[in-house]
Amino acid sequence: MSNDFLLGGDLPVGRIGFGAMRLSANGFTGPARDPGTGRAVLRRAVELGVDHIDTAAFYVSDDRTVRANDLIRGALHPYPDDLVIATKVGPARTPDGGVTQTTDPAALRPLVEENLETLGVDRLDLVYLRIGLMGAPHGESVAARFEALAAMREEGLIRHLGLSNIDSGHLAEARTIAPVAAVQNHFHAGRRDDARLLAACEEAGIAFVPFFPLGGGMSDLSGDGMTKVAHRYGASVPQIALAWLLASSPVTLAIPGTGSLTHLEENMAARSITLTPEDLSDLV
Repeated sequence: MSNDFLLGGDLPVGRIGFGAMRLSANGFTGPARDPGTGRAVLRRAVELGVDHIDTAAFYVSDDRTVRANDLIRGALHPYPDDLVIATKVGPARTPDGGVTQTTDPAALRPLVEENLETLGVDRLDLVYLRIGLMGAPHGESVAARFEALAAMREEGLIRHLGLSNIDSGHLAEARTIAPVAAVQNHFHAGRRDDARLLAACEEAGIAFVPFFPLGGGMSDLSGDGMTKVAHRYGASVPQIALAWLLASSPVTLAIPGTGSLTHLEENMAARSITLTPEDLSDLV
């Protein structure tokens, strides 16, 4: 199993990266976390070999004092040449701290520009169009919004395009407009509903980059099979869950997020675990 993947055909990344959501708050919403700790986690991630960070301008604390993009820029700018930063647009924060989901293609440009400004870059490596908050809105067209992002790609503001919270129909529709480099849906060892979408990505060489690869605190992954395999390797259940994700397809990438240095190091150590067919049979 390779530990690397060529994102979009030209951006080499390690298959375990880092999700930035938990840097500003301990979840999608919540009180502000210590920004100094967040910057320390980011610097340590790069020291450990992370070259793929997943973020969004709407990753902010409830009081808007701590923003993931600001932490990334403060900790890592000027960025290493090999660092790939992915972001997503579609959702946006409301003045009362809530989240709204835009379906207006014209509203995407300000969101892209916000990410360019807060990250301090002239071009975004990868921008996902996120069309649902937690699941795919089946039957909803992505064409107009994806065309708007594709136009910004042609302008040079975006290098690669991705999709989030989609189904196979959305993927097929978008690919008639512009190349799709990555898909980001809710998927992990305890939630395998998108196996067919993953297969479609594998066939097309499109990265499949699940959010909440460890369940997001909403799923208990410590079933009998997971615990058995973890004991076999002297590893933790989250480490085996990450190893399972990488073993599930050559196009899967993992972006576990954390605001803890200890958890960061534990997650990155999963790179050394290669599951056998026996292990995988135990994890069915």
